[in-house]
Amino acid sequence: MSIASPTTDIAELYRDHHGWLVGWLRRRLGCPHNAGDLAQDTFLRVLGRPQAMAEVHEPRAWLSRIAHGLMVDQFRRQDIERACLEAIASLPANTAPSPEERLVLVDALVRIDALLDGLAPKVRTAFLLSRLEGLTYPEIAAQLGVGLSSVEKYMATAVRHCYAMRQAA
Repeated sequence: MSIASPTTDIAELYRDHHGWLVGWLRRRLGCPHNAGDLAQDTFLRVLGRPQAMAEVHEPRAWLSRIAHGLMVDQFRRQDIERACLEAIASLPANTAPSPEERLVLVDALVRIDALLDGLAPKVRTAFLLSRLEGLTYPEIAAQLGVGLSSVEKYMATAVRHCYAMRQAA
């Protein structure tokens, strides 16, 4: 790639690799429309980080890594949305949220999921039991089959993790 300008570099990257990326995504997703959408999202991500291009030596590896991350995010969102809609379907009709409220709910759940990503399963479970279920530390310890000091450590770890994730965002 030439070193003319970030915009020129991105245009060249797009021209040289867009078709390849769509094909790569199509093979993984099985849908040309979703592949095209994710390829565009990948290049939008690149547009947001033009300075990162200076360090790219393998553009296809870099693009596929970005696209893979977006694909994983999309699958996670679909799983969360599916679980949320299943839970909503079990509610009485008069208490079900509106489509707009569902969207806000799914978006909030996706953000929470991303915030808690990377926590060990017991740490994540302890945090959710405390914050969502309102369980006390002794109740969490009994449910997880661990000591109270473990729950205290789990909660401290979860709070530090959430704080660090929020600072990084």
